[in-house]
Amino acid sequence: MTVADILMLIAVICIWSLLLVNVVLIVAGFLYYMQIENEAPPQLQGEVPFVSILVPAHNEGKVIVQTVQALLALEYPRDRYEIVVINDHSSDNSRDLLSALQEKHPGRNLIFLHTDAETGGKGKSNALNVGFRQARGELIAIYDADNTPEKKALLYLVSELTNDPSLGAVIGKFRTRNRDAGLLTRFINIETLSFQWMAQAGRWKLFRLCTIPGTNYIMRREIVERIGGWDVRAVAEDTEISFRIYRMGFRIKFQPKAVTWEQEPQTVKVWFKQRTRWAKGNIYVIIKNLPLLFDRSAGSVRFDIIYFLSIYFLLVTSLVVSDLLLVLNALGFVMTTLAGFSSFLWMLAFLLFVLGTFITVVTEKGEMRLSNVWVIMLMYVSYCQLWLVVAANGLYAYLKDLAFKRETEWYKTERY
Repeated sequence: MTVADILMLIAVICIWSLLLVNVVLIVAGFLYYMQIENEAPPQLQGEVPFVSILVPAHNEGKVIVQTVQALLALEYPRDRYEIVVINDHSSDNSRDLLSALQEKHPGRNLIFLHTDAETGGKGKSNALNVGFRQARGELIAIYDADNTPEKKALLYLVSELTNDPSLGAVIGKFRTRNRDAGLLTRFINIETLSFQWMAQAGRWKLFRLCTIPGTNYIMRREIVERIGGWDVRAVAEDTEISFRIYRMGFRIKFQPKAVTWEQEPQTVKVWFKQRTRWAKGNIYVIIKNLPLLFDRSAGSVRFDIIYFLSIYFLLVTSLVVSDLLLVLNALGFVMTTLAGFSSFLWMLAFLLFVLGTFITVVTEKGEMRLSNVWVIMLMYVSYCQLWLVVAANGLYAYLKDLAFKRETEWYKTERY
C-alpha cells in the first residue's frame, strides 16, 4: 500500500466510526423521544420554588420587548419568579424600551440592570455573573434575549429539577422561529433538530449526559455559588458550565417538552461569525477539560470529551485529508487504489445522512414535508461542507486569542 492508501484508509475508518456513533445516538434519541411522547408532562410537587430568570442582553432592542413579554406570560405563579434583564453596555435604545416595559407592568418582579464600559461589555458570562448577584431565586433559569418560550416551558423545567435531587440542571429545547425566512434558516432548523436535539436525547438515553445550551435551561442556585459563577474567559459558557456540573456529581437532563423559539441568522456572514464563536468556545472547553480523559473518577463524562475531540479535531482532519486525496488522485498527482472504494463509501454516507436526518426531523410536528428531503440533500453538499471551514476558523481564532491573551468580548449576533 502506498502512503496515500494508508492515509485514505485511516481517514475512511475515522469518518465511518464517527458516522456509526451518530447513527447509534439517533436511534437512542428516537427511542427517548417516543418514551417522552407517551409520558405525562412533569408536574410540580410540594412547595413552588422561587425562580430567577436571567436574560443577558447587549444591543437587543429589536427583540428584547417581545422576549420580556413572553416571559411575563409564562404559566408559573406570578409571585414565584422574577425576570432579571442585564442590559449590558448597550448603545441602542434598549434602556428606553425596558423603562417603558417597567411602566407598563408595575408590581411585577421585573429587574433591569444597566452596566457601563467598566462593569459590562465583557461577554455573556460576565453579564450573567452581574445578574446572578442580584438574583433572589433558589433556582436560576437562563433565556437569551431573542427567545419566546412556550407558556409551560419554565413549569416543565422546574418540575423536572425539583422531582429529582440527582439533577443539577434541566435543559429544554429551542426551535427556529424564522425557519421559513430562507434556505439558510431551513438548514439551521434541520441542523438543530437532527444534530443538536437528537444527539442530546441520545446521549441522555445512553449515558445520562447532556450539554447545556445557551438558553432555556434551569439550574440550582447552590451550583452557581459553589463554582463561583460563569467562567468569564469562556465564549461557550454553556458547554463550560456543563462540565463543572458533571464534576460535582450532578446530572443534566433533557426535557424536550420545554420549548422556546429563537431567531437564527439569516445571512451566511452572520451565521459564520456565530458558528465560529461556538467552535472557538467549545475548543476552549475541550482543552480545559482534557485532563478528565485520564481521570478514572470522571466516569461517563469522558465520553463527552472524546465526543467533542472527535467532532472538532478527528472528523475535520479526516474529511480534509480524504477530500484532498480524492482531488489529487483525480488530477494525477497521487495514486490511491482506494479512490473508487472511497467514492462508494461517500455515496453510502450521503444516503445514510439523508435518510437518518429526515427520520429525525419528522419527529417534530409540521416537519413531515417532502421538500425537506431536497433541503437535506442540498444541505449535505453545501452547509455541512461549510462547517469544516467554521471548525478550522474556530481553532485559528482560539489560538490567536491564546497567543495575544485577548479578553472575552460580546460576539453580537445580528437580529431581524
